[in-house]
Amino acid sequence: MASSDADKGLSERFEKDLAAVKKDITQLSERIADALNAVSGEATKQARRGYRQARRNVDAALSDVQERGSAAMEAAQDAANSLEETLEDAIRERPVAAIAVALGLGFLIGVTWRR
Repeated sequence: MASSDADKGLSERFEKDLAAVKKDITQLSERIADALNAVSGEATKQARRGYRQARRNVDAALSDVQERGSAAMEAAQDAANSLEETLEDAIRERPVAAIAVALGLGFLIGVTWRR
């Protein structure tokens, strides 16, 4: 019977140790889950920060392009207005010469298109 009591004692100790190991594994799993959630939360925050920064960069680039486009459009309009004024002045000052130049250009364009 001493052997039976010893086996019973060993069995009880084994069950206690097994329960303790299960408890430790459960706690470790919870800690790992918490750590993963924290890492995931931080990664999500960093991804959001990166997205917001990229969005700001795109917005700034679009604004810069828009400003440059507006400046180029204004410059083109100014150049067109200046050319128009120059042509009007030239036609007023020398109407016969302007008609001769227009006829000459028309003739050259016509000859070029026939070929």
